[in-house]
Amino acid sequence: MAIGVKVVDRPIDETSYIRATVKGLALTFKHLMNPHKVTTQYPEEKDALSKRWRGTHRMLTTEDGKAKCVACGLCPTVCPANCIKLVPGEDEKGNRYPLLFEIDEFRCIFCGYCQEVCPEEAIHVGRHYENAEFSREGFVYDLERLMAQTHPVSELWDPADPRGE
Repeated sequence: MAIGVKVVDRPIDETSYIRATVKGLALTFKHLMNPHKVTTQYPEEKDALSKRWRGTHRMLTTEDGKAKCVACGLCPTVCPANCIKLVPGEDEKGNRYPLLFEIDEFRCIFCGYCQEVCPEEAIHVGRHYENAEFSREGFVYDLERLMAQTHPVSELWDPADPRGE
């Protein structure tokens, strides 16, 4: 079986590389002459983030300063990146609490599933994005560091706005 080759003749005005180059240069010069600045001077100027921005995690606490987490195990189960490590414990009264709770921010994809699935609303993704560290170990957030976070939390879904706009 022979392979047939179809040759298509294109008009020169649609395939002119000179014409496309001139149009691109015209657009470039138009932006060069435009006095409107689009560059944000970052440390001094910060753009407002969306209320639904998902950044560094945060663990909410009770009135007595303990983590609200009851170590149910739903957050590590639902996490698609497998970045949450949880070891549950139980006190003498039968109350569950996390013996070990760690989130590896390098592995996290900031999907917010841990926040959505938490029955106690203990873990939240926050609106903090400036989390530079000097070592990889600095990106593993333990329970004490998660409870020390004070940034505002993300609003993944607003019931007053069902379309999510």
